Amino acid sequence: MENIILIFVCLIIGFLLQKIKDFPSNSHQVLNQFVIYISLPALALFYIPKIQISSDLLYSLAVPWVGFVLSFLFFSILGKKLGWSKKLIGCLVLTGGLGNTAFVGFPVIEALYGKQGLETAIIIDQPGTFVVLATLGVLVASYYSRGEASASMIVKKILLFPPFIGFVIAALFNVFQYDFVEELQSVFQKLGSTVTPIALIAVGLQLTFERKSKHWGFLTLGLAFKLFLTPAIFYFVYIIILGKTGLIMDVSIMEAAMAPMITASILASTYGLKPKLSSMMIGFGIPISFLTLAFWYWILQTF
Repeated sequence: MENIILIFVCLIIGFLLQKIKDFPSNSHQVLNQFVIYISLPALALFYIPKIQISSDLLYSLAVPWVGFVLSFLFFSILGKKLGWSKKLIGCLVLTGGLGNTAFVGFPVIEALYGKQGLETAIIIDQPGTFVVLATLGVLVASYYSRGEASASMIVKKILLFPPFIGFVIAALFNVFQYDFVEELQSVFQKLGSTVTPIALIAVGLQLTFERKSKHWGFLTLGLAFKLFLTPAIFYFVYIIILGKTGLIMDVSIMEAAMAPMITASILASTYGLKPKLSSMMIGFGIPISFLTLAFWYWILQTF
């Protein structure tokens, strides 16, 4: 419960800091860079060496990867047909394709399904959502942030993306079944724990409530895709078509229904992909998702 409270407290703090004239106007940019250069690599170095993936969890691991591809196809095709700007398409691909499978996902899944459900959620988040962010996420952000970015430039951005570097190091430790000494693990855990409060304050600093904003329609479409269409697709494929049932499938669908990923918004903002809209996707998406998650939990328990 304290994690949920922290979400709203940090958003409110960031929003109120906008009203302080002496507070630097570029503060959100500094906070975004701290998350990308420090918090996210530390998170990878702490969690990934400990992960054990079995064949039973491949369906879960597919959720963030397939979900991101679906988001890319949906918004890129729709955006081209409707004449959207590349920055708008990139923003919606990132925030509609990556879910908050960790900070919102972990406490929700643990509360509903216990420790066993949490183990599945960690698989979805770390080698799933986190790695998608560090690879495909950076690829999309690089391409849509400017004109025709060259392949070499995009590859360079991915390879030099701090969370990706952290992931590669952590993955090598995992492959060779090593982990860092306990003192370093503690340091990584504490640095990684700064992701949510800092990222949410940065989101709050950019969050605006403009009645006549041109973003309301895109916000509605983005959240409808993330909170309803994405989990509906996985429910249809996994449960209706393949006939899969059980805890792993339930957790997978619930994680597919999570609100947009906080750090996806940070990535979109850092690359100049409609920062206001990306912040709105988080600011409105998280509270709304508690209602839609209740709906999906009811569906899974009833049918």
